[in-house]
Amino acid sequence: MRFLEIKKLLHVSTLGLAILLASLSTQADETAQGKALFASYCESCHGPDGDGNGPAAEAFILKPRAFALAAFKFDTNADWKTGTDQDLTDVIRKGPAVYGGSQQMPGWPSLTDEEIRQLIVYIRSLESGDSDGS
Repeated sequence: MRFLEIKKLLHVSTLGLAILLASLSTQADETAQGKALFASYCESCHGPDGDGNGPAAEAFILKPRAFALAAFKFDTNADWKTGTDQDLTDVIRKGPAVYGGSQQMPGWPSLTDEEIRQLIVYIRSLESGDSDGS
């Protein structure tokens, strides 16, 4: 009887580990995809490390947001929380000027919901310092 309990416990543990590993793999893949999108749409202003020091930023009076600081100021949906995924989605899609922010950043309405989600995963990885995409 004890053997069957241990076997069942091992099966459940193995299944849980497999799900965890699959989740980590998916997260890494989304981070890598987000990094590629970031390079195409954001890097020239926000910089390759998301520090706000991209080559185009030299021409700006107000520097682009440094993502490592996670200092997002917009509450686009009036839920009393700033910097939520919904807030980031809205700013990426429409640009910050719609919410009283800089007119220097364009909105990207052509990005799909999935692409914006991948960008947000990457931006969040810059907050945590885990942005290598691996």
